[in-house]
Amino acid sequence: MSKNLLLIFTRNPELGKAKTRLAKTVGDETALEIYKFLLQKTRDISLKVNADKAVYYSVKVRENDIWDAKYYQKYQQFGEDLGIRILNAFKNGFDSGYQKVMIIGSDLYDLSSENIQKAFAELENNDVVIGPAEDGGYYLLGMNALQEKVFKNKKWGTETVRKDTLLDLQDKKVKLLAYKNDIDVYEDIIDIPEIMSKFINVK
Repeated sequence: MSKNLLLIFTRNPELGKAKTRLAKTVGDETALEIYKFLLQKTRDISLKVNADKAVYYSVKVRENDIWDAKYYQKYQQFGEDLGIRILNAFKNGFDSGYQKVMIIGSDLYDLSSENIQKAFAELENNDVVIGPAEDGGYYLLGMNALQEKVFKNKKWGTETVRKDTLLDLQDKKVKLLAYKNDIDVYEDIIDIPEIMSKFINVK
């Protein structure tokens, strides 16, 4: 068992439920294909990270999917909002004996295994590490002891999440990583040639 645990939160990839804001522009089918592509990309980079890994499913744990049970523990998210669901996953990790627990989303194009590895290393000298997303949230959150309050009393999915999180951590040593953009709307994919050529047929 590693001392590090990487949590990956995913939505079960279902038509009409994946990337709904992106779907308003590109349609449900294309939005689902883009989300599946991002899931596979997340799997590929996470496999290279030197840590134990756990996938948390939004709806139902799937057995024969892209997340091979040889490499990924599998759980279902539970809790009344996103914050409590993430809190429960972190709690599960620390209760299982991990010393550093980190979560990433599954909808980032430009996140690399090196980024994640560096974030784990930063937890040697910091209490918390945050990967700030350009929309005001975060794409990565890691800690070496459970900071419960960061998961409570937030307006999830809004631009105030990171600001409010940092207010909760004023007495802690926090390392901010480079800004990255998660993919929510059409504007987020326009500058990514691989996605545009593969799914939107724009060369």
